Amino acid sequence: MEIIKIFKGLSKDKRAVTAVTLLGISGLGLIMLSSLIPEKSDSKSSSEKGESGYTAEEYREETEKRLESFIEKIEGVGEAEVYLTIAGEEKYEYATEGRTIKAENKTEEEHSYVMTGASGNKTALVETVNFPEISGAVVVCTGGNSPLVQETVYEAVSTALGIPTGRIYVTKLR
Repeated sequence: MEIIKIFKGLSKDKRAVTAVTLLGISGLGLIMLSSLIPEKSDSKSSSEKGESGYTAEEYREETEKRLESFIEKIEGVGEAEVYLTIAGEEKYEYATEGRTIKAENKTEEEHSYVMTGASGNKTALVETVNFPEISGAVVVCTGGNSPLVQETVYEAVSTALGIPTGRIYVTKLR
């Protein structure tokens, strides 16, 4: 009840009504202005860098470094360098929503992508990012002339990358 009395007292004062009106108009103006200011974006677009934050090349390089570090821990390998080949690019699976309508003799299905973002900047919702497939590997290491080390490296790389040993080559580092 006291709030109502305060508002009634303010409504009789012309200066207070003018001040409240100007503050309200200023607030609305700031809200409208903020919708016109563009959002900040990264230096690389999402098509260049991908939704995952990695390009296919960055993914390959990171995997090579991790594999080199892993292989160098195997007894007899010594210093190692790894080169990987990849097939394709990242693949995105987008979230979809749909419905199925069943009638007497027919079934209709309707699917659409789930969209996110503001009205002027909508994008499809990424459900899964599949990295490119590693198709081959070359390992060069100081212990690469030993058949025992070669066999160990073949098995380790095959298991780590999930590729057959026929797609791996191991040799001695000069």
